[in-house]
Amino acid sequence: MDVTSVTGFRTARTRADLVLDPGEVFLGGGTWLMSEPQPGTTGFVDLTTLGWPDLEVSADGLRIAATCTIATLRGWAEGRGADPVPSDWSAVAMIPDAADALLASFKIWNTATVGGNVCRAFPAAAMVSLAVALDGVAEVWTPDGGTRHLPVADLVTGPGETALRHGEVLRAIELPASALRSRAGLHKIALAELGRSGAVVSGRRDADGTCVVVVTAAVERPAVLRFAALPDAATLAAAVGDLDGWYTDSLGAADWRRGVSVVLAERLRRDLAGDPEDPA
Repeated sequence: MDVTSVTGFRTARTRADLVLDPGEVFLGGGTWLMSEPQPGTTGFVDLTTLGWPDLEVSADGLRIAATCTIATLRGWAEGRGADPVPSDWSAVAMIPDAADALLASFKIWNTATVGGNVCRAFPAAAMVSLAVALDGVAEVWTPDGGTRHLPVADLVTGPGETALRHGEVLRAIELPASALRSRAGLHKIALAELGRSGAVVSGRRDADGTCVVVVTAAVERPAVLRFAALPDAATLAAAVGDLDGWYTDSLGAADWRRGVSVVLAERLRRDLAGDPEDPA
């Protein structure tokens, strides 16, 4: 797609370069920006030239730069990164499943960024499913030179909508080590074998027994359920079924999304319980 309204392009080298002129928007991988017309957009400011480290592993957890590509994140999770995956970070095994939940080829993975997927805020954004399930926190740079933090679950406010204010930049997503040490999983379904997700259920069970279940794609914004212990099947089914925000579009009806989310949540519950049996 030719974005014919764009007449300017700037590479950001310092934080001072992130002050937007009228009509400018930030550019990461550009896989969505370049896919359709952008009326009113006259310039791009490239974030990838800021030189942010893709992935930073520490005792506190994993810091993912907003400009880190999905391919880089997946490669690290599969043992192909410069820094090894800590042996007790079992939840990292969910990262390839999240990448596979995207309606995208490996060529898109090599360009699309984690931050771009989160900030586009599509209901089916798989990096949102991943980050929310692991209690990811967004580090946001503000235009006045400050920084604020908020859960990724609160960053996404609706389809294509976020809590980012004009001129703010998502700098990184931080995944806490406590969540990365959990037992985690992700299940998805789509109407077509290679179609965009109609429902995604992700979650984890921590060492202390507490449990988090997240529904995305089927609802307009991430829905987070927290339990003091792994719930039984009936309790989980009721909690998922009572959620609000189910919607209908060409990729699925609201009642179908609700029904399959209940089924996917039960599959996740059995994963977290260590029970491989999947009832029909």
